[in-house]
Amino acid sequence: MTTVTAAWERARFAWDGSDSRALSTARHLVDTVTATRLAWQVFHAGPLRIAYGGYRAGHSHVLPFLQERARAAGLATGSLTAEPAGRRAPEADILAVGCSDRRALALPPAGAIIAPFRVHLVLPLAAAGQPQPVVVSRKERQRFAREHIRRGWALEATRSSADFGYFYRRMHLPTMARRHGDAARSVGPRAAHDTILAQGMLFFVTEHGERRAGMLCRLDRTRRTLTLRLAGVLDGAAEHYRSGVFMATYLLIARWATDQGIERMDLSGSEPFLSKGILQFKRKLHPRVELPPNHFANKRLWLGVRRDSPAVRELLTANPVLALGRPGRFEAVYFHDARRPPRTDLRWEGLGISAARHVDLDGFLAGLPKDGGPR
Repeated sequence: MTTVTAAWERARFAWDGSDSRALSTARHLVDTVTATRLAWQVFHAGPLRIAYGGYRAGHSHVLPFLQERARAAGLATGSLTAEPAGRRAPEADILAVGCSDRRALALPPAGAIIAPFRVHLVLPLAAAGQPQPVVVSRKERQRFAREHIRRGWALEATRSSADFGYFYRRMHLPTMARRHGDAARSVGPRAAHDTILAQGMLFFVTEHGERRAGMLCRLDRTRRTLTLRLAGVLDGAAEHYRSGVFMATYLLIARWATDQGIERMDLSGSEPFLSKGILQFKRKLHPRVELPPNHFANKRLWLGVRRDSPAVRELLTANPVLALGRPGRFEAVYFHDARRPPRTDLRWEGLGISAARHVDLDGFLAGLPKDGGPR
């Protein structure tokens, strides 16, 4: 890779994810201007049509998530296709708009909800200068204590380029491919090496001396924050999730960070839905939901229903939303109706959220055109 190409990758990485206030503000302004010129995209999920318009990032964050959740809800048995649409909002059952907070508030409120574009999960490690223990369930504590000894888990910290190559090739890429398939997205190896590793640390968890899982983290000692950026288990094998070594990686890194005087452990980002698998996994650590520290902090996701149908109700019920309430506050919103109970098995407790709100779809969708079929 040429020096020019490497410099370009580093610059693009900073543009995409820097927590610098000036750079984040500039990125948000550019995104807001260019979003007005981007075409809508529409995809079909069986009887359901969902359209997305707005920030370009939604094509890699919002659309793939909604497609995956449509499959999970049984609304699509085949492949989902995307089609370009014009700049005007197309005919669709659900419109998803990536936009600024001001525009989200100006869009029609009926049958709509405003969520953060993305959220971050942050684990506090210290308060008033005193270490704060990581809170996990009694079951998780007992499992960790038992398996820690039995499996000989240990944490290895390194900044070696050779170790990074092993992690990226044998852990990160296979794990992303297994979990996300064609929708996998990540940081390129050169940008990850020259930016994250150069400003952070690579961790491995070994089992009787053999590496089983790893995480690449950015370390900001000025802000006393450790941010988890890339993760993986050896060869992406499911057995390393079943053994508990992946959860052990979080716990052992948190212990290391506390010993280093780190006050916050940013577990990285997620789409604002309680049905997101990694969000439910990280919820076990009792993190706080926060707006992202970069340009995503000023972006919003406006979800508006344009047509009431059984498929729309299935999708909304199956995917409780982390919505924005009062300034700086989040609430878990559970949709339901007489045929579909709220998905309270997707829990909000342990996420630093003050409340949950149950929304009856009959009232939420009142006045909208209806498609046929039992509701």
